[in-house]
Amino acid sequence: MSNIFSNIVDCTTLQANEYPQELHVRSHTLRADVGPESGSTDSAPSPHDYFDSALAACKALTAVWYAKRHGIPLERVATRVERDDSEERKGKYRLRVHLDFQGPLSGEQRATLERAVAACPIHKLMTRTEIEIETVA
Repeated sequence: MSNIFSNIVDCTTLQANEYPQELHVRSHTLRADVGPESGSTDSAPSPHDYFDSALAACKALTAVWYAKRHGIPLERVATRVERDDSEERKGKYRLRVHLDFQGPLSGEQRATLERAVAACPIHKLMTRTEIEIETVA
């Protein structure tokens, strides 16, 4: 394995012939599954859920990071990502992000935070980056 890869995610089936998976990222353990419509029990978020969650988390973390760096009195941030995957097989996957900035913020500070989160790294990765995937058996 090449040393250019900086992060490793290990994923293993929990029980033979079943869907649920256990993932290890550094010292973190997560689980993944699919729903009943795919033949499992929805015991954990699906890969699509994690994809969408990455965007929600990145936007929230970007808002906190930006506010701290620029002295904006952001106390809390909440994000909600809604998915429309009805045309995914046609190449269209829609996500709608709702932002809720809490704290004694002026209108200008809210607008500044909105601009900052619009450029969060995961948003850019999902929309502007060419991703190469190499599968090795």
